Amino acid sequence: MTTARKTTTVFLTILCGLLLTIVGLTQRWPTWIWPTLAVLLLVVPAAAFRIASLRRGSMPVSFEEQLTASPVERTECHVSQVALPSHWEDYSFMFSATVRWYLVEPSGSGSVLNPAGVAVEAVLNRARAITEKRQPDRASLVQHEISGVLGRMCPDATGHLQAMAENISLTLLEQDQERLDRLAKVRKDKAVWEHQRKYEQSKRQYLGEDVLKDTGSAVVWWLAKNDEHVERTVADLALLAQLTSAANDTDIPERLQNLVSQQPGERTAPEFLEERPAPATQERTAADHLSGFFDAMGLTEGDVRRAMLAKQISDIIKTQDRHETAEDLRRRFDPPATFTPNNGDGPDSTTSTPDETSGS
Repeated sequence: MTTARKTTTVFLTILCGLLLTIVGLTQRWPTWIWPTLAVLLLVVPAAAFRIASLRRGSMPVSFEEQLTASPVERTECHVSQVALPSHWEDYSFMFSATVRWYLVEPSGSGSVLNPAGVAVEAVLNRARAITEKRQPDRASLVQHEISGVLGRMCPDATGHLQAMAENISLTLLEQDQERLDRLAKVRKDKAVWEHQRKYEQSKRQYLGEDVLKDTGSAVVWWLAKNDEHVERTVADLALLAQLTSAANDTDIPERLQNLVSQQPGERTAPEFLEERPAPATQERTAADHLSGFFDAMGLTEGDVRRAMLAKQISDIIKTQDRHETAEDLRRRFDPPATFTPNNGDGPDSTTSTPDETSGS
């Protein structure tokens, strides 16, 4: 019977005694009833206590020991920057944590002289079993995984104590983190380059093995590109034949050589090629440009001002070390005088320039 029940039983006994006393006085019970009533008031609570103790039974020994046993004493220590191996060689995790433990009944006759060392060893072995299988570029994820595993009390290998860890920190050395960042950037750049290379290979394969496989394939492709404009495709037959032959490093078929020979001088290449402008048949010289300038200024052929201006410009160009250009201008606009044989009537004389002769 608990203390509360005992208190309640005593209170009810006293209350019943008072009620019976009041009733006996008002009813004027006989004198012999009062001793009997007193005995009943003492016997009934004692019997109730006895019956309750028999029903409850004796207190278990283990429970009594638990009531008298001293509370479990837990101690702790802190470890900082302990290198744990990762899945990659030469890359280590730096482990820091607060290790907690409590001693249990030793399994052997010996006692634990350094429980802190045993607890730390047990925690580090549990952490190492995880880190050595994980890649170092996932340090934050591995930290949470280790926090879950080490957050439970587990016995050490000797069975002398149980240990756990909290406030866990798992990082990499700053130099290792920088190397991993550079490696990640290189892998990303390589992936982009691989995609670009495959795209270019696919495009070349498409043009070489499909579009320009032969002249017929090129014509069909070009016809589809031009929305079935047959006239334009027919006009580009010669150019398509040349492109196909160049792409396959072969000669133009005989049946198409007539089209090539009849090809106009100025043609436009298909849009999928960026053709550079074809050079002129004869490159214009500085003398040609100067002649065009004179014509635009109204200085026509035979005008003496053309030779005079050409000579001045030639002298200026000579100062620029452009002697060939300067001589070309003099030959074009101020040719040397021509000599004619003497007719015997007088001393040799030089004839004038064609312009002067025509003016005389």
